[in-house]
Amino acid sequence: MSGTSRHSGTPRRQGDSARTPQEQAPGPGERRKTLRTAPPTPLDIAPHRPESAPVPSSAKDGRRRPASQLPRSDEISAGGLVVDRSLAEPAAALIGRFDRRGRLLWSLPKGHLEAGETREQAAIREVEEETGIRGSVVAPLGTIRYWFVAEGRRVHKTVHHYLMQATGGELSDEDAEVVAVAWVPLSELGARLAYADERKIADAAVRILADTA
Repeated sequence: MSGTSRHSGTPRRQGDSARTPQEQAPGPGERRKTLRTAPPTPLDIAPHRPESAPVPSSAKDGRRRPASQLPRSDEISAGGLVVDRSLAEPAAALIGRFDRRGRLLWSLPKGHLEAGETREQAAIREVEEETGIRGSVVAPLGTIRYWFVAEGRRVHKTVHHYLMQATGGELSDEDAEVVAVAWVPLSELGARLAYADERKIADAAVRILADTA
């Protein structure tokens, strides 16, 4: 595996962990469930955050109120797994970020759609911005949905993932939010990816690639 990183040492394998509020932060008591898992049908993974879970209120008295009373907003992101099959062992580009405990966690590149973009266009752009690798969409992989609370809002996040073939570029961690990028062999994705929902997405990609080999 080759890569570039501003983090010294070899990252050790991480288990599932809470994500940052800006990314994917399950709230207290959140449960994850897979609605569809069989490829090539894209996955639809929907972790559920109980709407009755109390969250801090901005009221001056400091009292807490249920999340169901907060204004709701929806966010849509796109990204995916960009694969280079020309390597001796086919590999995918992953990104590393520090969580709130200072642990380096590996995940799939992704980000918000910009005005006028399709999901596929956003996925291609975000993958290149976060990894330095250009790619073309091969197939949809699935959708991850979850709730989190941020800035006094109850946010419903939907992330669309795509399988991509690398077409150019070089690994780069120039994105300010990314501290490391690396080519990870497909056989090691399950051990490297920190989040269970993304491991399911990666498994779907590996099966699709096996069927098209």
